[in-house]
This record gives sequence, C-alpha cells and structure tokens, in this order.
Amino acid sequence: MSFPFFHYHFLQNAFLTGIMIGVLAPVLGVFIVVRRQSLIADALSHITLAGIAANLLLGKSFSFFQGMNPLYLGMGFSVAGAVGIEQLRKVYKHYEELAIPIIMSAGIGLSVIFISLANGFNTDLFNYLFGSVIAVKSSDVWSIFVITILVFLFIILLYKELFVLSFDEEQAAVSGIKGKWIQFLFIIMVALVIASSMKIVGILLVSSLMTLPVAASIRIAKGFKQTFIYAVIFGETAVIVGLISSYYLNFAPGGTIVIVSVVILIGSILWKKLRVTNKRFA
Repeated sequence: MSFPFFHYHFLQNAFLTGIMIGVLAPVLGVFIVVRRQSLIADALSHITLAGIAANLLLGKSFSFFQGMNPLYLGMGFSVAGAVGIEQLRKVYKHYEELAIPIIMSAGIGLSVIFISLANGFNTDLFNYLFGSVIAVKSSDVWSIFVITILVFLFIILLYKELFVLSFDEEQAAVSGIKGKWIQFLFIIMVALVIASSMKIVGILLVSSLMTLPVAASIRIAKGFKQTFIYAVIFGETAVIVGLISSYYLNFAPGGTIVIVSVVILIGSILWKKLRVTNKRFA
C-alpha cells in the first residue's frame, strides 16, 4: 500500500506544516515551562480565536476579508494579545500572573461576540477549533516556513540571553541583558507559532503541543539541552503519528496529536519510575 502523504497535495501540506510545528512548539515550550508561564499559550490561543471569528464576520460585509486567509488576522490578534500581556505585567508588577487570565478572558469574550454576530459556528471555524488536514493550504505552509526561520534565528542569536532570563531575571539585569525587549520578542514568537499551528492542532489544543512534549522530556532529560532534544523528538512523534492515525481512523488531527502526546508523557513517567525502582534493587 502506497503512503498517501506523497499522493495527495492537501496531505503533503498538512505533513510539512506538522513537521515544522512539531519542532517550533516544543522548542518555545521549553522556555515557557521553565518560566512557569504555561498558560500563556492558552491565553494567546483564545485571542487568536477572536481574530479568526472577526475575519469570518468581516468577510460577510467586506470583499477584502472574503479573499483573505483568516490566519493573518488571527496572527494579528495573537500578537496584539502578546503585547497586551507584556503591558499588563508592567501594570501588575507584584501580580504579573494576572496578565494571562485577563487576556484569556478578553479573547473568550470577543470570540463569543464575533461568533454570535457571524450567526454561529460554520465548518471553517470548526476546523480552526479542532484542526483539519484538509484546511491546510500552500500559503499556510509558506507562512509557517517563514515563521520557522524567524524563530530559529531568534533562538540562535539570543540563546544565552534567553537561558539566563528563564532561570534568573535578576542576574540577567545585573549582566546588562535587555530583558524587557527579549521577553517582548519572545512572546511575539510564541504568538506567531500559536496562530500558525491552529489549522493542524486546533486553537483549543495548540497549548498542549507546547507543554506535553516538554513535560515528558523533563522526566528523562539530564540537562537543559537534552530537554530540547527530547521535547522535539516527542513533539515530532506526536505530530507524525497523530496525523497518520487521524487520516486512517478518520479522527480530528488535533485531538489525535494531543492523545499521542499524553501517551508519550505517561510512558516517560512510567519509564522514569521503573528506572528508579531498578536502581533501588540493583
């Protein structure tokens, strides 16, 4: 039996997109988890949903938005949400974590309003919520490719600064690292990756791909760099296995990818416990 990803154009798009997301999400997820900011992905995904719903609403009245890829307005809302989180963190200096639920609540509220004005859910919106291999277009592949290049350049050029900021912001400030600008650029990168991942994983599930592979890698990694390596391996495995399984089983790809990630996480936890037990009796 021939492998279908090499015969159908829409599956090729989904596969290429998934490969890039499988790297991007866990790599940024490592920094997010280390900073204890895992809920940022949820907040930005909800504000991205507002952007998608706004595009669908505006498409009913303006021809310009009818031909525009909703991904772009979703990215705009996601970036705006990221900027909002950073500004709110400055306002609530002693309660910085409040910035995340505030933006998340705003995203949910705007999404409900825009969806109701657009006369409820439709097929396109459902695909963005839970992911769909059919919905991925060639333009999406190129958009994510550009974002991939930007994210890797950002991490390569500022890896040392990101490392120090993740573990000790005070030490970073003493060392002369411009933490505010780097944090601002970092959250913009997160916003772009979240918005670009929604067609494969789905808006409501994309945060899982940023946290679950990292959670699994933390259990078995022996250092920070190993955490990156294992997180990418687990992320790619979840995406590839999830896409192939969803195609043959006719499941939603987002849910399938997340469940594979959960299985990997459970496996890493059990493997760690088994290893500890064997050392005790060795």
